[in-house]
Amino acid sequence: MAKRKPNKRRKLTKEEQRLKAIYTRSRREFSAADLQKYTVIEKGIPIEKVMADLEATHREFMRKRR
Repeated sequence: MAKRKPNKRRKLTKEEQRLKAIYTRSRREFSAADLQKYTVIEKGIPIEKVMADLEATHREFMRKRR
């Protein structure tokens, strides 16, 4: 059976250290109110209107193509 290599932590570059600090600060500052903003279902465009627009565009494209 193969021997395991020791888990040596590699040294982070300055860029990696900077990003790690930014991510840490962002996680710390992210609140429940921020999460709520992403979980609320917003009223959108009805799919029937979207499909009607797509079909009209497709018909126009096919008419020009001939």
